[in-house]
Amino acid sequence: MAEADNPDRLEREARIPQRVLVMMAHPDDIEFGVAGTVAAWTRKGVEVIFCLITDGAAGSNDPDVNLAELIRTRQAEQRAAAAVLGVSEVHFLGYPDGTLEPTLGLRRDLTRLIRRLRPDRVVAQDPATIFVRRGYINHPDHRAAGEAALYAVFPSAETRPIFPELLTEGLEPHKVKDLYLALTLEPDTWVDISDTFEDKIEALVQHRSQVSEERVRGFVENFNGENGRVVGVKYAEMFRVMKFYDEEPAAAEAEA
Repeated sequence: MAEADNPDRLEREARIPQRVLVMMAHPDDIEFGVAGTVAAWTRKGVEVIFCLITDGAAGSNDPDVNLAELIRTRQAEQRAAAAVLGVSEVHFLGYPDGTLEPTLGLRRDLTRLIRRLRPDRVVAQDPATIFVRRGYINHPDHRAAGEAALYAVFPSAETRPIFPELLTEGLEPHKVKDLYLALTLEPDTWVDISDTFEDKIEALVQHRSQVSEERVRGFVENFNGENGRVVGVKYAEMFRVMKFYDEEPAAAEAEA
């Protein structure tokens, strides 16, 4: 972990993306992990699009729950949460919740979405994270979603011979400019969400079938507050960032 009060770790963007695609496993993963950052980006005019990979049907242990109804409820909750954050486009891939694997089929579906939407930036879950502090094992769906997203970004989205069937759909290769990995144990970039923290809470509590404000506010305040102290702000979200362009993109574009 970085030393406390290190403002050099705060995100200072040389390039503001036009479009960001956030791909995560479950409804509410985005809100827990990156909602403050999403709200900060949309306030700057960035178009953000959500993709939820699973159907969310494992979100209840009630033996009498109607799973089809729960899926519909969780999709409605996710759309409501997205609206709070300034996001109007949400994709649901419908994979079974709880048993996700990083198959070629999943990677193809994510590659298809990247090629169709052509985002500058992709946000996903870090597949390398297994043990998160004491008492929490990272959900295997998170790791599977992260691994599939990682390899959809590279090499699949930008490589013509991979998934040639996508070419027949008219989907040409696309190179993502950068990748932000959330729920990471190796962060190198922090985003100040002090001004959007309440947006994050409001988005989270839209997932009423899963959480309440009383249950989540203290946890999120502590977690994002601890992240904020690393870089000298009130609240922050942390990422491992990979950039697939020169460190000085404006100069590189001027030479092109």
